Amino acid sequence: MDFKNLFIFDSLSKLVGFFIVLFTILISIYSARFIKSRKITYYIWIFLTAIMSLGVIFADNLILITIFWGFLGLSLFKLINLYDDENASNTAKKTFIIIGATDGFLLFGFLLYNFLTSSMSLTANKLIINNSLSYVSFIFIAIACFAKAGCMPMHTWIPETAKHAPLPVVAYLPASLDKLLGIYLLVRIVKDSFFLDITAKFTLIIAGAVTVILAVMMAIVQHDIKKLLGYHAISQVGYMVLGIGCATPIGIAAGLFHMINHAIYKCCLFLDAGNVEKETGTTELHNLGGLARFMPVTFTTFIIAAFSISGIPPLNGFVSKWMIYQGLSDFMNSLNSYNLKIIVALALLSALIGSGLTLASFLKVISSVFLGNTRKHAKESNFFLLLPVVVLAFLCIIFGIFAYSTILKSIEAATGNFNMTGLWQPIGATALIAISIVVGLIIFKFSSQTLRVSPTYTGGEELNPKEEVKIEDFYATISEIPFLKRIYALAENKAFDIYEQLKKVTFVLSGLLKKLHNGVLPTYLIWCLIGMIGLFFVFFK
Repeated sequence: MDFKNLFIFDSLSKLVGFFIVLFTILISIYSARFIKSRKITYYIWIFLTAIMSLGVIFADNLILITIFWGFLGLSLFKLINLYDDENASNTAKKTFIIIGATDGFLLFGFLLYNFLTSSMSLTANKLIINNSLSYVSFIFIAIACFAKAGCMPMHTWIPETAKHAPLPVVAYLPASLDKLLGIYLLVRIVKDSFFLDITAKFTLIIAGAVTVILAVMMAIVQHDIKKLLGYHAISQVGYMVLGIGCATPIGIAAGLFHMINHAIYKCCLFLDAGNVEKETGTTELHNLGGLARFMPVTFTTFIIAAFSISGIPPLNGFVSKWMIYQGLSDFMNSLNSYNLKIIVALALLSALIGSGLTLASFLKVISSVFLGNTRKHAKESNFFLLLPVVVLAFLCIIFGIFAYSTILKSIEAATGNFNMTGLWQPIGATALIAISIVVGLIIFKFSSQTLRVSPTYTGGEELNPKEEVKIEDFYATISEIPFLKRIYALAENKAFDIYEQLKKVTFVLSGLLKKLHNGVLPTYLIWCLIGMIGLFFVFFK
């Protein structure tokens, strides 16, 4: 078989492959000081994960992609369960089942694609979605992408993984590589494998909009940093799917750019959370506070990454979200149906609201962990733990201010030419922001105003210095809103967890089968008779 027919080395695969290598290097450096035991096992699985991830990215043969993709489920299982902790073991099992089940969807989607195109290449033939089989093929492959990236409803393994897996594993897989792989494959099939019809496009757009809102609403009430970041890792996937669902050059480029940006700032946030956990022994918000004075580098990089994920200019998260907004706007203007325009407008509104809620939730984290009264004393992390987060925070700045002259050139080469409209000019805006800060400092320096410490008041009464208003308690009032309270209660009981619900159905069916297979001969004879009657009606009707 010709080697060229098995692999593809185009601009898209090279771009994503570069970031897989980059994150592997940064996580390996960070892990040198964070991982204390079973290091050889850990690094073996990290190395194998990187190799198999590159295999997915550069493979163009359906069989090879399936093999590499399937192995990644095993490596994810082993890394989550690195220390054989009970909670981690249960999470690893749940993750393996979800990912493994959706691997079956991927395989079946590829089989249909091969049947319809008579090709084993993912990029050689572009299939028009014009019948049920082609649509099913696309949806089944998309479901596997959703599960890997963490889009709803295949997302439920991510928050638990974020809470129970070792921090470097979370930063490497759910936060970085799994997003790169899931969204890469989705971009690949939308760009090179299928011509999407309006139904397929709106399937992606609706899934993206729902994921943005529901996940960020779950994130905002969390009181554990890792679980909060886990839900944000889900919410941000919604933005990527929104852009890709437009199936236009600007939309696909926006989804791809946001995929890269998310991997950068979310990896940075998780590693910063790891630094906090290593120094304080906890990631619970109510046990933390005042760490900015002890961990200034961790605080600064966390601020940069938090503002980036919230879409604050001039950071990279703002640029990719701006592109997603433009992609949705252009797609809406291209539609003839008023009802369809309304759906896209609502999706755009969900993206805007999601950014606001994201900022609100990170203000909670920043205030609870780094500001306020000191609850735990700590010291700044060592060089190996700080170097990766500094590099990632630096990329958040560079890919924001100099997006057009750096990363967007590579993205345009990978997705095709696109036009960006609007008045946003990152370098000019950054200059104005810098000038305003400098002018403010000068005015403060030469004015007669002085810093003063004033008492804290609550409800019109001066607050006792020993008392403290905890900002996480303020955010908890959101979950007490009558309408939301019911939804949060259902979520707490895993009513929206597809894994838990299917597990209940499985146990019910298995219990029924146990009752039917009771070892009594007359029961089996009755079932044989029922089967024969059924066959009679099928063949002689």
